Amino acid sequence: MADFFSPTSQGYLLKIHVVPGARQTAVAGLHGDRLKVKVASPPEKGRANEELLAFLARLLEVPPRAVHLTSGAASRAKVVAVDDLSPDLRKRLTALVPNS
Repeated sequence: MADFFSPTSQGYLLKIHVVPGARQTAVAGLHGDRLKVKVASPPEKGRANEELLAFLARLLEVPPRAVHLTSGAASRAKVVAVDDLSPDLRKRLTALVPNS
């Protein structure tokens, strides 16, 4: 099982390592026990956080309101909650990092 996510009563918590200011927004594998996500936005005025949350919502096929930052607003190490109990969400999370 991938270490970057854990189930909660409302969905999942994701441990994320964010790299702002990248050429494009994309998942870049693992960084220790965190999912590494590069975002194109700079880390100014919360823009990188906004882009991260919108990207995760699209990637995981959940409504944007279901994805929110729980810690790490000013840090590269973040915890994101995904409030969705659909059975396919776990499969989509696992598929983010092949062979994990």
